[in-house]
Amino acid sequence: MTTPATPSDPSEPAASTASSAALEATPTPDRPLRILIGADTFLPHVNGAARFAERLAAGLVARGHDVHVAAPSVGHGNAGTATEVIEDQPMTMHRLPAYRFLPHDWLTFVLPWRSKHYARILLDEIKPDVVHIQSHIVIGRGLAREARKRGIPVIATNHVMAENILDFTTLPDFLDRIFVELAWADAERTFKMTRAVTTPTRKAADFLESTIDISGVIPISCGIDRSNYRPDLTPRDANRILFVGRLTTEKHIDVVLKALSQLDPALDVTFDVVGGGDQRAKLETLAQQLGVASRVTFHGHASEEDLRTLYSRASVFAIASIAELQSIATMEAMASGLPIVAANAVALPHLVHDGENGYLFEPGNADELAARLTDVLTAAPEERVRMQQASLDAVAVHDINRTLDTFEALYRGRPLPE
Repeated sequence: MTTPATPSDPSEPAASTASSAALEATPTPDRPLRILIGADTFLPHVNGAARFAERLAAGLVARGHDVHVAAPSVGHGNAGTATEVIEDQPMTMHRLPAYRFLPHDWLTFVLPWRSKHYARILLDEIKPDVVHIQSHIVIGRGLAREARKRGIPVIATNHVMAENILDFTTLPDFLDRIFVELAWADAERTFKMTRAVTTPTRKAADFLESTIDISGVIPISCGIDRSNYRPDLTPRDANRILFVGRLTTEKHIDVVLKALSQLDPALDVTFDVVGGGDQRAKLETLAQQLGVASRVTFHGHASEEDLRTLYSRASVFAIASIAELQSIATMEAMASGLPIVAANAVALPHLVHDGENGYLFEPGNADELAARLTDVLTAAPEERVRMQQASLDAVAVHDINRTLDTFEALYRGRPLPE
């Protein structure tokens, strides 16, 4: 086993020199690494952060690495270590005792005051070459602190905006503001314990650097396997809008429903909504109130095969979210050759180039969204194909192999690929 690197001075903000830190010596370059991934959300959770952690872990296993994943248990009685097959790859899962967060429809969490205890057990047992945390909240927080004590390099990826949690705190507004401040302060302390901090896009990196006292955040796309999708550039037989994601307030699916109600009835547009969440009942009620319920299908969670079919037959992908640090679903839609209409917020403009592979609209503006959807649905065949091809071209840089190459370089202490 390679001797872990010596920890840096605790007073030195390691994340502020993330790009140069990536050049430091870590494990022996050419042998497989033992990697511990800490994730507060993972299967069976369904969200972008979980899907990234799953694909990252599976991709690293496929490259020959010994991958261990620490994640919440499915139920409190189901904690323990076992081999699980994720994305067709076997890996060692360490399910930590977790409890259901009652204000949320699916979230489970590890008790925060137990996170360092579990981290000590895992690190002593696994003796990883590197630890890669997927958030600063609970599991990642404990792993960062305990790994640093042992001189084990820590890479952190931030998928979280503290504001996204506010719908589930059940606190009054003034306490929510205090909660957000405390959450970001703790994120800063955790990230400064790491060798490098990454986030999915440059815009997300800029957001993180402007929110807390940290610099040198490295943008690394979550990445997707483009070969999994079936782009269809032929004319559609019907006008179908598609959204894929969690049904939560920050996704602003209500804006899409309002826009749908404003579209020309002659276009005969339907709306497929894929995903589950606490807002489903409210959205179904809103669809009834707007008189569009007969044209909206709530699919719930879809299998990978069904999801690929929905992407391939859709006319346009619509996303009104105001809190995306990247949006894997949008990248999947692009890999399926869809034009995109997206809110001009956070990282979505990084994926959607207005007038090229679709259009951006002012967040929350249902009138503008309806106009941009109309632009796509009434576009001439050659214009539609141009937008579809632009989506395919733009998503090429988000290939999962580029993502894996970059993280391997960080783990090994090599210069980052271009």
